Amino acid sequence: MRSNRRAAESTVPRTIAVIVAVCAVIATVLFITRGGDEEASAAPTPAGAAAQNGYGQSGTAGYGHSSGAADAQNEAAEDAPSGQTGPQPVTEVDKTFLVKVRQAGLWEIPAGRLAQTNASSEAVKRAGLHLMDGHSKLDQLVREDAKILGVAIPDEATAEQQGWVKQMENAKGAEFDRLFANLLRASHGKIFATIGEVRAATQNDLIRRHARQANQTVLDHLEVLEDTGLVDSATFADVEKSVTPQ
Repeated sequence: MRSNRRAAESTVPRTIAVIVAVCAVIATVLFITRGGDEEASAAPTPAGAAAQNGYGQSGTAGYGHSSGAADAQNEAAEDAPSGQTGPQPVTEVDKTFLVKVRQAGLWEIPAGRLAQTNASSEAVKRAGLHLMDGHSKLDQLVREDAKILGVAIPDEATAEQQGWVKQMENAKGAEFDRLFANLLRASHGKIFATIGEVRAATQNDLIRRHARQANQTVLDHLEVLEDTGLVDSATFADVEKSVTPQ
């Protein structure tokens, strides 16, 4: 009995020693692991790692989109010829383009407004809304660009354009619908060809940006006017004659 007790008493210290040794090893491993994690979290983020967040922008950058004047500068810069520096020329064609865009808004916005009261066709009223919206935006842009480039622009439409507005003021219902569709389709068809010539030849970034916006707006107006189903074949023939090189 005594020999068994002695054997048990001698085993206890040995077991305790083993436990203590195991705990020491575990503590050492935990200390090394924690130290490595702290060093990793303190290390600087490698260059380019932020590119995985928001398409290369910070989380609040809105997926890389800018706003306001920055948009205009970025759009113009996209069209700038490589290596071009110094003042950019503003040709007579550029100036005439701004004048025509301004004059177009001065009569087509009132025409679109008349469509809301004088038209009988919902398609014509819809086209009128597109004219009012599109030319309001273009008019703001043309006034801004003309000021930057020092180009004088008019405050009223041409006498011919004012005459077209007068005709529409005196027309109602189906008569108005056909008059509106054909006058506006002819005008947009002719200026559409001019926009392409300006965009192809201009050396000025602002004019390029302006021509792009005008092209998109006029194309939209061409389509909604054609959707009325009221544009005569004579109108298309008139536009073709006007834009065909002599």
